[in-house]
Amino acid sequence: MLEYVGKGKSIVDVGLAQSRLPLNTRCHYYELEITDSGEKCYIALGLARREKTTEADVIPVQKPLTYDGKLFQGSGVGDAFGPRCFEGDVMGCGIMFPRDYTGDDSDDGDLEVRPKQQRVQNDLYMNDEDEEEDGEEQEGSKVMVFFTRNGKVVGRREVAVPAGGFYPTIGMMSTGEKIRVDLHPLSG
Repeated sequence: MLEYVGKGKSIVDVGLAQSRLPLNTRCHYYELEITDSGEKCYIALGLARREKTTEADVIPVQKPLTYDGKLFQGSGVGDAFGPRCFEGDVMGCGIMFPRDYTGDDSDDGDLEVRPKQQRVQNDLYMNDEDEEEDGEEQEGSKVMVFFTRNGKVVGRREVAVPAGGFYPTIGMMSTGEKIRVDLHPLSG
């Protein structure tokens, strides 16, 4: 169970949780159930890469692909994508890997949300104009990322897998929000 206890006043107040391991061909989908929508229900789920860091207590989130009723792809401006979710809804996110995908599935450990965070670095909506975005998008094989609401697919987006893979990532930003996360809903 995750609960947002931040101020929820602006984008810098976003609370983030990210799994320790990326999705792979054997564990390719996860879900969350909204148990309390809080004041405004600003709950988003999706995938993001993880950068290596020397600070163990910081979770840098880079170039996310998230859904909260709109689709956000690496910026704070979302595109119309599907219905918003509220208390009682189950949101899901997964990857459809191509048959010939050759990713690193050697680590079969359980995906877990970090239970304790001392600091969260919010790079979620920061853009470095000097970055060569086209080069970054071509880091890996193309996969189809899909999002669900209450078991029904609401949309898909083809993206390149970043080096290191895509990590399940959840953002919350409204006082009182509570969710239950299931990182293995297909296998029980």
